[in-house]
Amino acid sequence: MKTQEFLTLLTENKDKTLLFQFAPNQFVRPGYHITEVKNTMIESVDCGARSSSWNETVIQLLESPSEEGKGYMTSFKALGILKKVNSIRPFDPDSEVKFEYGNPYFHTAQLFVNEHKLLDDRLIFNLAVTATQCKAEDVCGIPSEKETMTAETCCTPGSSCC
Repeated sequence: MKTQEFLTLLTENKDKTLLFQFAPNQFVRPGYHITEVKNTMIESVDCGARSSSWNETVIQLLESPSEEGKGYMTSFKALGILKKVNSIRPFDPDSEVKFEYGNPYFHTAQLFVNEHKLLDDRLIFNLAVTATQCKAEDVCGIPSEKETMTAETCCTPGSSCC
């Protein structure tokens, strides 16, 4: 989901309670905070020696057990926080939005928005992890389930990989 689409959903649903589901039937607990917003530029080089770059907006969510009784954040409050951030460090509206989250039972990860839904008075974002992938499979190839890529098959001189 692009940052602008996320902000538009918040704007259109200001009166809704904002929930984040990070695993089946597991939600970020009430009383969570938006503790940091990162406008990041990723510059990478893949195993085929090709470079690429893109921007991401990473919103960090933190559970606060002492605030749990206060209930969930509203879209209106989240939008206020994000507008303040945008006034200091403007967002790239076309960047992918991700959520950084973890708790004692779920490893800290950057999660993308898999889907969103409106359910009564709630705006729910279902988050998911992204599997790693070879971005240069046309150069390196991806081993089939029966093959195992070893240093000899991929990383030998002249193989155009690694």
